[in-house]
Amino acid sequence: MDQNLNYYKVFYTAAKYKNISKAADALYISQPAISKTLSKLEENLNCTLFYRTSRGITLTAEGQLLYERIQEAFQILESGEEELHRMNELELGQIRIGVSTTLCKYILLPYLQNFMQKYPDIKITIECQSTIHTIELLKNGSIDIGLIGSTRHSNDIAFLKLRQIQDTFVAAPSYLQHSSILKSKPEELFVSANLMLLNEENISRQYINDYLYQNQIKTNQILEVGTMDLLIEFAKIGLGAACVIREFVEKELENDSLVEIAMPEPVPKRSVGFAYSKSHAPSKATMQFLDYALPAT
Repeated sequence: MDQNLNYYKVFYTAAKYKNISKAADALYISQPAISKTLSKLEENLNCTLFYRTSRGITLTAEGQLLYERIQEAFQILESGEEELHRMNELELGQIRIGVSTTLCKYILLPYLQNFMQKYPDIKITIECQSTIHTIELLKNGSIDIGLIGSTRHSNDIAFLKLRQIQDTFVAAPSYLQHSSILKSKPEELFVSANLMLLNEENISRQYINDYLYQNQIKTNQILEVGTMDLLIEFAKIGLGAACVIREFVEKELENDSLVEIAMPEPVPKRSVGFAYSKSHAPSKATMQFLDYALPAT
């Protein structure tokens, strides 16, 4: 586009009011300045845009075509300004959240449900990834916040604690009755058991690996499973002992479909919280979500 945008604004206003005097009043500039700008635009476009009469001005066919196109452009600009205004007022916005499937199901969903009822015009997108991938997405700006377990991360990632979780080992009563696990010494607890764990890429698995190593707990048969839900279901049907998050199996523990296995030392609790990149400033909608979800301090 070769023309000064101000030329089009003057043209649009003059065509809208069909009167140079009214256009001058609306734009707070002189009538001669309006006339000079219109003449310059006609010269640059090499066509006549207005018929000028004592009663005012009317558009030529070329002028009408240009007016319709400029009107569309101004309507788009006005719409954009309105969307920005609504975004600042939290009536409209977008929040991109990275989270594992497990944390999404058991922790994030209740917050999302209540938040979206309060702010229905805010668009929320979910990227279900492992914690490792979620941190990478935070670093490159692909997501706004991530719900992750506390882990070692770089200094450019801020972590806001939401709650604590407790890892524990469970099994079906039928599995315990038909295995020698109950007769084992604490330090040999899982030598004879089929131990089910999340795969090696998972932060929870790495945390449990450290626990097993530090407590010198030996393992023999390990079945790697992709999700926490599958771990729980496999444990319920008696495939082995599973390491799960206690808060996610409270119902199964209450109805005795799963039994908690006493460990020599309890697995230390760990934190779950929201993380964001310090190098990518959170939007107003994102900060409002964090204020809504995080407990008051």
